Amino acid sequence: MTLRIEAISAFSDNYIWAVHDARYCVIVDPGEASGVLDFLKRRDLVLCGLLLTHHHHDHIGGVDEIRAHHPSPAWGPNDSRMPAELRVVGEGDRVSIEELDLEFRVIETPGHTTSHIAFYGQELLFCGDTLFSAGCGRLFEGTPQQMQESIDKLAALPDATRVYCAHEYTESNCRFARKVEPENRALAERCEAVVDLRRHDRITLPSTIGDEKAFNPFMRTRQPGVIDAAERRDSGRSGTPEDVFGVIRRWKDAC
Repeated sequence: MTLRIEAISAFSDNYIWAVHDARYCVIVDPGEASGVLDFLKRRDLVLCGLLLTHHHHDHIGGVDEIRAHHPSPAWGPNDSRMPAELRVVGEGDRVSIEELDLEFRVIETPGHTTSHIAFYGQELLFCGDTLFSAGCGRLFEGTPQQMQESIDKLAALPDATRVYCAHEYTESNCRFARKVEPENRALAERCEAVVDLRRHDRITLPSTIGDEKAFNPFMRTRQPGVIDAAERRDSGRSGTPEDVFGVIRRWKDAC
């Protein structure tokens, strides 16, 4: 059976990802329960696991209610703020979903939160709030150095890796990225495509690692154009990639 990945919309801009084969399903970051329960019922799917990237409520708020209806394992980072009865995983651990013949490698990606993780397998990346298309997550708990190192881990994945992040932020991210690299042709093309997708209320995801490396300023902190933009924004503060990252992130936060 062909594997399908579908987005369940939640709140104003969250995506809860459902990975299924028309029989079994694994859910990523269920911030609320009702949409997931409805999805499982309408498609008559058996829930075989929950993948949780970090502790924020809009990513785990639906876990207890979902598991009350569909008892299943949940994997996530070592953090006391995570749901109970969690299978704790960290860097290099493997999560096997036998029903779907899937195996994910766990990648620790601190920055947005100190215990954030991502799941990678079969050229699929579920990265929560670490990497967005044309952007990245805010640094609520981590440092620019941590986030730069996390982004570098993701950048090292194969270019064909499909990126399933947790929010529909692409259009606003594109507007900011154009401020950083106004001459970036790949970025201009992505922005145009995103505007058209959103005009028709269509999802802008997934992206790919290769595409993100071409236009996402937070994956391009070693590129001359991004370095120059950071220097213009905050002179003398762009000596290293993490310095560039910090300048660009603070710039984005101020927008």
